[in-house]
Amino acid sequence: MLDQITPLILTCNEEPNLARCLARLGWAKEIVVVDSLSTDATKQIAARHPQVRFLERKFDNHTAQWNFGLEQCSTEWVLSLDADYLLADGFEEELRSLAPGPELAAYAVSFHYCIAGRPLRGTLYPPRLALFRRTKCRYVQDGHTQLLRADGLTAALGTPILHDDRKPLSHWIWSQDRYAKLEADKLTRTPTSALGLNDRIRKTILLGPPVVLLYTLFMRGVILDGWAGWYYAFQRALAETLLSLRLLEVKLSGPEPQAPTPDSKAVSG
Repeated sequence: MLDQITPLILTCNEEPNLARCLARLGWAKEIVVVDSLSTDATKQIAARHPQVRFLERKFDNHTAQWNFGLEQCSTEWVLSLDADYLLADGFEEELRSLAPGPELAAYAVSFHYCIAGRPLRGTLYPPRLALFRRTKCRYVQDGHTQLLRADGLTAALGTPILHDDRKPLSHWIWSQDRYAKLEADKLTRTPTSALGLNDRIRKTILLGPPVVLLYTLFMRGVILDGWAGWYYAFQRALAETLLSLRLLEVKLSGPEPQAPTPDSKAVSG
């Protein structure tokens, strides 16, 4: 099964992360990296791994970037990874043991979120389809992110992936603001009746940040992870605050109110 899988990674200035990601992929015959014209040492790091095929493409959006990458893969299966993903211990062994039937299109993978390399006991990061048959799947845009549409049955892998981003906080805040703009556009354009509970709460503008802070700390249990848990909870609350600000920006940038027209009595008087 390992010979039938190509890891596909998107990069843009991933010097703090890429080496650790690639170190867990020594089993792969070929790794496709699609880079958005990085200006740091991303390309040099990739060049240290002979099985990496490094392609450069100017970034337009994540959906187009992922679908371009899929077209560069030749194996039946693709393992899509962000550069800050690390395959957990046992992941390679689970891949080796897979024997999917022809009706299976994709496998979902769960995540352990890490702060400074420390896995937290809970996360808001959802499972996603990450291992899939190339000919049965395609990416589509969904708000600030992209979704993989699978034409067929799906299953779940038992071994998680570690999400361990080591980029500075300033970069994280910049990224979250970009995501917030796209998400605000999606929420604004979508009728409230068509949204799920989470997005309805976010669309209220006021409830999102405090609800996410409390939910992350207590329902996901990261308060038991000490300062790393607080860091993550504040990150998620800040992301929701940025979204609330972007939603307010849309609301405040609507048509300006018309100045009142004096009635005829006031004019004549």
